[in-house]
Amino acid sequence: MTIDRGILALLEAKPGKGEELAAFLKQGRALAAEEEGTVTWYAFKVGDTTYGIFDTFQDEEGRQAHLTGAIPAALATVGPDLLAKDPDIRPVDVVAVK
Repeated sequence: MTIDRGILALLEAKPGKGEELAAFLKQGRALAAEEEGTVTWYAFKVGDTTYGIFDTFQDEEGRQAHLTGAIPAALATVGPDLLAKDPDIRPVDVVAVK
């Protein structure tokens, strides 16, 4: 299996909403597990209000399916309440994997 694509999404919680955003991200794991094209899915915390998601994919079809799937739809629903600004979502090329 060749993993050569990813998505890096950085999320900034509104003041006082960091724990709620973390809880939302924990629930996102179940949605990611249902996606056939998503190889790995990580949610992480950088600071009190800064969180992120990193996903990997074998092909562009899997990445596009994820971008139009349940997790972005759920984030769009809670985003206005939890996020200080729009998510910074970046497609990335994976150059090395262990």
